[in-house]
Amino acid sequence: MTMPPRSDLGTHVVTNQPEAAGDRDLWQDDPVLRQLAGGVGVNADPVAGYGALMGTRRMRDLARDANRHPPELQQFDLAGRRLDEVRFHPAYHAFMQASTAAGYHAVAWEPAPAGHATHACQVYLASQVEPGHCCPLTMTYASVPVLRRAGLGDWAGRILSRDYDPSVQPMGQKAGLTIGMAMTEKQGGSDIRTNLTEARPDGEMWRLTGHKWFCSAPMSDGFLTLAQTGQGLGCFLVPRWLPEGRNAINIQRLKDKLGNRANASAEIEYAGARAIPIGAPGDGIRTIVEMVHHTRLDTALAPCGLMRAALREAHHWIAHRTSFQKRLIDQPLMRAVFADLALDWIGALALGLHVAGRFDRATPEDRAYARLAVAIAKYHANKLCPLVTCEAMEMLGGMGYVEDTMMPMLYREAPLNGIWEGSGNVICLDALRSLRREPLAAEVLAEELDAARGFSTDYDANLNQYRDRWSGEIPEAEARWFVENTALLLSASALLRQGHTVAEVFARTRLTGARGRFSGALADAAADQVIGASFAG
Repeated sequence: MTMPPRSDLGTHVVTNQPEAAGDRDLWQDDPVLRQLAGGVGVNADPVAGYGALMGTRRMRDLARDANRHPPELQQFDLAGRRLDEVRFHPAYHAFMQASTAAGYHAVAWEPAPAGHATHACQVYLASQVEPGHCCPLTMTYASVPVLRRAGLGDWAGRILSRDYDPSVQPMGQKAGLTIGMAMTEKQGGSDIRTNLTEARPDGEMWRLTGHKWFCSAPMSDGFLTLAQTGQGLGCFLVPRWLPEGRNAINIQRLKDKLGNRANASAEIEYAGARAIPIGAPGDGIRTIVEMVHHTRLDTALAPCGLMRAALREAHHWIAHRTSFQKRLIDQPLMRAVFADLALDWIGALALGLHVAGRFDRATPEDRAYARLAVAIAKYHANKLCPLVTCEAMEMLGGMGYVEDTMMPMLYREAPLNGIWEGSGNVICLDALRSLRREPLAAEVLAEELDAARGFSTDYDANLNQYRDRWSGEIPEAEARWFVENTALLLSASALLRQGHTVAEVFARTRLTGARGRFSGALADAAADQVIGASFAG
């Protein structure tokens, strides 16, 4: 048993300071997640075990270590020979091992039903504790359909292994594999058609020469990447390690990032690196977009996890600290602000899991709708996340700004998923493009919105206004406005159809304009309803 610290310090006695939380159960303590996950058919058992593990004090301590000791690049050995290896703190490997064993990357591709929705719940849970390690596992998850379609069953089989193997050796000698992605270059960013990396045939393989400006998870066992083939951009799998030795992938430096510090992001050069072609030489964008589609699902759920974590930390503080003879949580304005923030998180999670449920369906209509809806969910959740995290930090006052709490890590992480896999404008323009190119997506969207008619007069009125406003082609300049409004309607639709306790409050406060621009415009009764449905105590 650990001896408690001294509270009587001689000069004063420490009082009115909330005790550090012990073990938590991120599944059992989250009634919102449990109801919404059940609504899309998630099997609770594997998610419950993962949530219990991720909520332990031990995992929170490991998360702190992983972020305080970021990865280090070792380019050369003592003799000046190239290594190009990244060394991680043991805490990072502990998270990789735990999440790999839980099937974070694999469960969506296993026979059990609701695999993508189950995976989405795991993304949400992991992001609450240590989001950095999610990056390599998300890309590994997203690579599976691309590699399967290319006939690379030997790679796909080892990718689905639940054994974490960080050893430096060729694919055939490893118990499990991870996959990274490297697309953007210095001159183009999101405009990948301007990529300059060249690919030349070399027997059954190709050789790549060029650079990548952002390579996430550079210690992955292979990278899906794009290069010019002479017939347009081609997609390639670049093995990190070859049977005969190290592939010619030079890590130039690691990015010094604002957040996501436990994970490595690198600038790399291909110096004649050997690569396996995926698809036809000019079909690179069409090929890799399937991977991007799946990574976007994770970037829609991760901010929901960050918001939940920030609100949980804030709730613990305001429930155990008094001011002016009352607990902070019992003061009307604090309750109104907290509940308003919680509605943002609940709506984003409802939409994210609704979209994940569509990933689990196989009809052409569902696939078309999922491509549209995942962009909408990603945009919406990531615009909310920094605002919710900042407000939650403010509830702790000065303590929210010091590294002894999780708040600084969560705040630094909050903008990331809004940038990764397409920043806001790119995502909104993609949504408009999906509506133009895929009539099925527009049809299913209309059906989803109409399915909630009759549950709420506020919802019905807003949907009528929405249809009047955007009855024809949507102007590009209104893309953000359209996507935001669509996201709010879809969130409300998901909550209303599940009969969620806060569905009517969400519709009234998000769809009528009867609130201010900032959080805190909730009546006492509504605040009580929201807090009671989402947090205990």
